[in-house]
Amino acid sequence: MDQSDVIVVGAGLAGLVAAAELADRGKAVTIIDQEPESFLGGQAFWSLGGLMLVDTPEQRRMGIKDSRDLALADWMGSAQFDRPEDHWPRKWAEAYVDFAAGDMRPWLHAMGMRWFPIVGWAERGGGFGSGHGNSVPRFHLTWGVGPATQEPFERRVREHSQTGRIRLMFRHRCSQIIMENGAAKGVAGEILAPDDSLRGQETNREIIGDFELRAAAVLVSSGGIGGDFDLVRQSWPTDRLGPAPKEMIAGVPAHVDGRMVGISQQAGGHLINSDRMWHYTEGVKNWDPIWPNHGIRILPGPSSMWFDARGNRFPPPALPGFDSLATLKMILDTGFDYSWFITTQKIVKKEFALSGSEQNPDFAQKSWKEVLRQRILNKKATPAVEAFKAHGENFVVAETLPDLVAKMNAMTGDDLLPLDKITAEITARDAQTDNPFTKDAQIMAIHAARNYRGDKFQRTAKLHKFLDPANGPLIAVKLNIITRKTLGGLQTDLDGQMLNAAGTPIPGLFAAGEVAGFGGGGYHGYNALEGTFLGGCIFSGRRAGRSDKIA
Repeated sequence: MDQSDVIVVGAGLAGLVAAAELADRGKAVTIIDQEPESFLGGQAFWSLGGLMLVDTPEQRRMGIKDSRDLALADWMGSAQFDRPEDHWPRKWAEAYVDFAAGDMRPWLHAMGMRWFPIVGWAERGGGFGSGHGNSVPRFHLTWGVGPATQEPFERRVREHSQTGRIRLMFRHRCSQIIMENGAAKGVAGEILAPDDSLRGQETNREIIGDFELRAAAVLVSSGGIGGDFDLVRQSWPTDRLGPAPKEMIAGVPAHVDGRMVGISQQAGGHLINSDRMWHYTEGVKNWDPIWPNHGIRILPGPSSMWFDARGNRFPPPALPGFDSLATLKMILDTGFDYSWFITTQKIVKKEFALSGSEQNPDFAQKSWKEVLRQRILNKKATPAVEAFKAHGENFVVAETLPDLVAKMNAMTGDDLLPLDKITAEITARDAQTDNPFTKDAQIMAIHAARNYRGDKFQRTAKLHKFLDPANGPLIAVKLNIITRKTLGGLQTDLDGQMLNAAGTPIPGLFAAGEVAGFGGGGYHGYNALEGTFLGGCIFSGRRAGRSDKIA
């Protein structure tokens, strides 16, 4: 006998959205998750809360002209779909852009969600209008960051839980999807011992029992693989990017382990585009870690100079905030798995932001007073950035360039960085700041950024000479590769129903969120435009939860 209409495996954002939508329709839902209740929301809680929205009031107030057609052109230029299995990912991409340009903002706004008025400009592109990147700013920072993106859905889920419509079962780890006559009929697995670890910390895997649950449908919303470096390396696209980095840091907690991908494959699900991943190049080791190998991404403005391990300046499009995947390849092509920012205190003050809700307490607490104090009227960088500058093992600070380079070489224990080469590059760059025109592509990009008043006001420092002591001190940051997102995933149709290797829907089996490549098995293609991870969890969870094919 079925105990529920639908079992949702994974209590992250996609699972919460799907469960809320299903319960609103009168469906009985059981949510299971291997982590404690305090982990509800998964990775969404730790996020900066950015959403890709299109043609919004926030954009129009900032003088941004956006449209569904421009956003779709940007998406397709970034995705570069080139495989037969990209049929469903392409349809999901088109559907998401329609959603982002249509119902998404009013629907979320009606649930109480709000956004910071300055729209961010992420992934500015690889150089051509037809290629990768956002033509205009589209990164809408949720007021309250990650926790505020999950709050409306968590509230709805808890309301349904109080009426008995939704049952929440934590420390229940799924190890099998029960299939009968080719249809999903439930799940089975292990009950894990209670654990009072703080949110995000690694929890125990002690088994104290087992369970079996029955339902008319199973929806998998268990996330990606970024917390398991072995799985990341197994899926690494060596043919496109070269060998995987020897050293990486983790941008996600250990529970982002990819277990349900293989379990779903055993049930007939079809994994596609597993070689498409999204890892950042501006990672720093967290001086106050929460999870194992905890890394934080620097969200840079466009002004820091970017050098490889031997002191060669990267050419475009390897500019801060422009083309993550191309920059990753350039770094790995050097034979090293790290690179360097060289920058100034003036740039760090205005341009350095850190990923993660815990690194942005002013936004998290929805405090306009603190936002103004820390980001607008500030004489230093935000307290979180200054803490990394003071305590982070990847930061070095010096008054002169010779001292800075000496400290950089000391950090890595070698003399790979030649002072004369770096001095010549920075001197040549500084000479380009005397006129409103330039041959330096990065300075062109800075001029373009400051034409957008949002960047000029908050995210892009006024051009200045690095070697002028008045702009110091000088700061260098050793940048690590930081794991983050799985772009490929379990193939689904537009209802979120899993497809088998023949492309046939599997009765009763669905997927949403990162485990489904955020829709279809990889709706980003090769590149992400940012704001599409949380956005994809919300969108794919909503579509599955509203499907008339489920339960």
